[in-house]
Amino acid sequence: METDSVPKYERTYRSILKRLKDGHYPVGGRVPTEVELAGQFGVSRVTIRRALDMLIQDGYVESRQGSGYRVITLTPASDTCLTSFTDAMLRAGLEPRSKFISIDHFAPDDPSLAALPAELRALPVTRVVRLRLVDNRPSMLVQTYAPTQYLDGARPEDFPELGPNQSILRILSDRFALTWSAACEDISPILADAPLAEMFAMPVGQPLLKQACSAFDDDGKIVFHEEVLRMGSVSFNLAQSTRQLRHTSPIAQEL
Repeated sequence: METDSVPKYERTYRSILKRLKDGHYPVGGRVPTEVELAGQFGVSRVTIRRALDMLIQDGYVESRQGSGYRVITLTPASDTCLTSFTDAMLRAGLEPRSKFISIDHFAPDDPSLAALPAELRALPVTRVVRLRLVDNRPSMLVQTYAPTQYLDGARPEDFPELGPNQSILRILSDRFALTWSAACEDISPILADAPLAEMFAMPVGQPLLKQACSAFDDDGKIVFHEEVLRMGSVSFNLAQSTRQLRHTSPIAQEL
C-alpha cells in the first residue's frame, strides 16, 4: 500500500498541498503554525517542518522570521518563464478578475494563425480569449492557443472569473492535465488599434506590450502558446534558478 511505502513527511506534504489548492490557505495568507498543523495531522513538529520545507523548496510557501509561513503561489514558476498573474495580484493585495470572451477552433494551417509557431499551426488548434482585470480595470488581453486534442471539451465554465483558480496555468494543469517543463518568451511593443483602444479604454495608437510565450513538454513538443497584450508599465526580474529537483526514496526513514 502507498501509506506503507511513502514516508510520513511526504504524505503530510501532499495533504498540506491539497489544502493549499483547495483554497484553505489563500495566496498571500499565512499557513497555520507548526504546532497547529501537527495537531491537525496527528504528526510530530519535525514531520511538519520537513513537509513545509518541501513546500518552500517547491515554491509554494515562504518562511519569514517571526511571522511563520506564508503562501506565495499555487502555481510555482519552476524553471520556466511562466508565472501566475493571478497569484502575483493576490500577493499584492489586489483583486484580479477574468472576463471570458470566446473559445475558437481552427483547422490546420489556418491563415489567421500565421504568427503562431509552425509546429502549432500544423495542428487543429483551440484558442481561449480572456480579458484580465485588476480592481475592475482592464489590464491585459490573453489569448491561449493549444492543440485541440489537449483542450477537448473546453467550455466557458472551465475558466472562472474570480478567485485563485482563474489562473490559466492552474486551469491547464488541473482541469486539462497538461504538463510542461520548458518555455520561451518574446517581448515586443505594438500600438493599439481601434478595437484594442476601446477594450482598454485608451486612445488609438497608445503603446501596448506584447508577450508571446510557448511552453514545451520533456520531448520538446509544444503544449500551449500564449499571447498577452499588456497596458501600463511592466518590470522584469532576471535571476538564475538554483532550485534542485527533490527526490524521495520509498525506503527513506519516516519521521
